[in-house]
Amino acid sequence: MNDTRKPETEKPEPLPRLGEIGLSNYAPYLMNRIMGRYNADLRQEMTELGLTTPKMRALAVLSVIDALPISELAVYAVVEQSTLSRALDQLASDNMVRRDADPNDSRVTRIGITDAGRATLDRLWPTMARSYAQMFKGIPEEERQAFVTTLQKVLKNIRKHDF
Repeated sequence: MNDTRKPETEKPEPLPRLGEIGLSNYAPYLMNRIMGRYNADLRQEMTELGLTTPKMRALAVLSVIDALPISELAVYAVVEQSTLSRALDQLASDNMVRRDADPNDSRVTRIGITDAGRATLDRLWPTMARSYAQMFKGIPEEERQAFVTTLQKVLKNIRKHDF
C-alpha cells in the first residue's frame, strides 16, 4: 500500500504573506472594499430616512426572516449584539420594529418588522437594488451566479452557526 501522508517530522509549507498575495488578490480585503463602497452609496438616503447601517441591515433581514431572536438577528445582520440592541431601541421608538415574547421561551425576545419599518425599507430598496446591479454591471449572469455560489461555500466554511 502507498501511504501518501507526510511523515510527522516534516514541517508544513509556510503560508504566503500578505505582501506575496497582494491586496488585489486577497479576498477579505476585496470584500471589505466592496461592502464599504456599497454602504457609502446608501449612506445619504439612509440618513434621510433616519437609518444607520446597523438599522438598515436589521430591517433588511427582518423583511426576509421576521420575528428573530436578537442573537440570531445579530448574526444575520453582521452587527455586534450590543450595537444592534441600541439600533433596535431606536427602531422600536420609531415604530419600525416590535418586540415580542417568544411563545416557547420567556427569556427570549423576538424582533419583528412593522408596517412602518417595511415602508422605510421599501423606500430605500431602489437605491439598494441599483447599487447591487452596479456591482455586477458587465458580468454575465452565469459568472454572477458562480460568484454567489462560491461566496455561499466560503460562508459555510467559516460560519459558526447553522444559519
